[in-house]
Amino acid sequence: MFLLRPPGVYRPQGDTALLTDALGLLDPPRGASILDICSGTGVMSVIAARHPGARVTAVDLSLRAVIAAWFNTVVRGRRVRVLRGDLFDPLAGEQFDVILANPPYVAGRAAAPGAHSRARAWDAGLDGRRLVDRICGAAPHHLAPGGSLLMVHSALSGVEASLRRLRAAGLRTHVMARRPERFGPVMRGRVAQLEAQGLIRPGQREEELVVICAQREAAAERRIA
Repeated sequence: MFLLRPPGVYRPQGDTALLTDALGLLDPPRGASILDICSGTGVMSVIAARHPGARVTAVDLSLRAVIAAWFNTVVRGRRVRVLRGDLFDPLAGEQFDVILANPPYVAGRAAAPGAHSRARAWDAGLDGRRLVDRICGAAPHHLAPGGSLLMVHSALSGVEASLRRLRAAGLRTHVMARRPERFGPVMRGRVAQLEAQGLIRPGQREEELVVICAQREAAAERRIA
């Protein structure tokens, strides 16, 4: 699939493919409202919009990503609302049947990358959880009853930490999909730091990617309880 990808916008990779597989397993109902957060090129919005009657919204902080997502959806005839903003900020009060999230999750530097830094597409703080934790905190408020969050990140960023935070918000959670992934250029460039932090073993050049599924109870289930 050809995608417009300006410099500094995340290139779809193995994590994108894994999230795509998880969305297929979830199989959203006809007419589902779907949010693609940290949308990048908008590839997940394109895929989500293939579901019958889906109402898709894409959000990214990067202006280049917003332009790319708008172009990549429009050129394929997909009706997607594309918004620029910091995670859920443009969506006050809105809820969705499915939230898709592929946030930056690579362990990087303590200071956040600058607004025009290419590292903003992947650098997620010393533990890789700068945006993951924020999504875990905010996503439950934006799930409709019976809705599901599908979030992909590296196991190096702390799978159990994500599961605990989402369970604490009252969601049912499990790891929906896993796959090994060889380090790409960004991860190879961080090897010394990752080893020093104890996040990888000496000589390790592979990580595990996971898709976490967190589901809100349906209204009927809450009434029965």
